[in-house]
Amino acid sequence: MSLVFASIVPHSPLLIPEIGKENFQKLKKTSDSFEVLKKELEDSKAETLIIISSYEEIQSDSFLMNLCPEFTYNFKDFGNLTINSKIKGDIGLAHKIRESLETKAPLQMTSNDVLNYGSSVPIYLLTKDLPDLKIVPIYNSKLNNLAHFKFGQLLKREIGLRKRKIAIIASGDLSHRLTEDSPAGYSPHGKEFDETMIKLIQSRDNKKIINLNNDLIKDSAECGLKSILIFNGIIDGIQYKPKILSYEAPFGVGFLTVQFSF
Repeated sequence: MSLVFASIVPHSPLLIPEIGKENFQKLKKTSDSFEVLKKELEDSKAETLIIISSYEEIQSDSFLMNLCPEFTYNFKDFGNLTINSKIKGDIGLAHKIRESLETKAPLQMTSNDVLNYGSSVPIYLLTKDLPDLKIVPIYNSKLNNLAHFKFGQLLKREIGLRKRKIAIIASGDLSHRLTEDSPAGYSPHGKEFDETMIKLIQSRDNKKIINLNNDLIKDSAECGLKSILIFNGIIDGIQYKPKILSYEAPFGVGFLTVQFSF
């Protein structure tokens, strides 16, 4: 297996000091966790990063893979005009995934060279000192939980055939309804969802994650579950150990950071 790094991370722009400003310190646990992952990713000597994100043009019946020779990203939508970065795309791997899965999975191609913040926040925080790293962005769909997990399993087979050292990241937040001032308002199911997800990730119980109650999912207003399901499909069957680096919710949104060792 050519998988050398794996993690689940949140993607709040507030984790970037120039954007978070006075709020940045409220995310110290998460920021410190990113520093741990940054060093691990550098030490892994990964050549390609597959980043699975929940923010894109969600398709009702297919997954999306973004295929470009080079991507750019910035955070001008969050008031920052100084960060303007580029990262290479792994065209070769993306083509091989497409060829392998075109008759096995509902996968469509897109070609958007500007990354959304669901991908760009983790990329900026983790890869800015890795100029040779290439990426393959993959976006989830409106298909059900099991379809996302099975899609991850198909990706795993393709990754296993590659000689390149590959890293994977699932980018997404947990509930957006943890407190009265949460972005989506308050729901008691927000905390229940987050606690359940953390427990199931730690116990590696993919079956229960796939079969989570739909009302609980919907009422939590989460945005990371399907990215995590694809991620879990990729690492399914591999001997791995998840470690919760941090969980915090100072702004009413659950920010979970998980490190995986093989």
